[in-house]
Amino acid sequence: MGADEYVPERHTLPSLRAAAAGCKGCDLWEAATQTVFGEGAAGATLMLIGEQPGDREDVEGRPFVGPAGRILDEGLEDAGIPRSSVYLTNAVKHFRWVKRGKRRLHEKPNSQQIRACRPWLEAEVEAVRPRLLVLLGATAAQSILGPTFRVTQHRGKVIPTPLGTPAVPTVHPSSILRAPDEASRAEAMAAFVSDLRSAARALSMPMG
Repeated sequence: MGADEYVPERHTLPSLRAAAAGCKGCDLWEAATQTVFGEGAAGATLMLIGEQPGDREDVEGRPFVGPAGRILDEGLEDAGIPRSSVYLTNAVKHFRWVKRGKRRLHEKPNSQQIRACRPWLEAEVEAVRPRLLVLLGATAAQSILGPTFRVTQHRGKVIPTPLGTPAVPTVHPSSILRAPDEASRAEAMAAFVSDLRSAARALSMPMG
């Protein structure tokens, strides 16, 4: 089980996207509408990595186009980072969901599914060659930094990763949507924007 056998030798974004469309490296492809591959410019200096596609992403085939994507867009704008300048992707490329009535509700991918999809993420990083990663939430962070990593202890800080590209961990935008009231939501959004600004500042500094 794993995506290794589907990843092409040549790591260009078009070849990776085409190959990922047929990936059956784990069981998630069976219930998903389609593979949702990353999106953005090869050569983007900043790569943002989320958990997995949601319902809208699964339907449209693009990352971060649903409610969490709107929060991300707002955060990027407030932090002075144009969405067009970044590369957006997810640790897992298929939507994992559970049926509730007529709705498809998000279900967190398990460790096997995350591990199975890791070769796509590594290949994307190699193809884009970003100077910095932003890890959106625990699943994205743990997919790269291991299952014991805690975002709360390191959020907003630049840390090294096994991929050779440093990263700034932060929360997933969907967590802001789950805030219990307006005041909590505003506070969570301000903290998220602060983390994105930390990433933008880090990019403006020379990196070894």
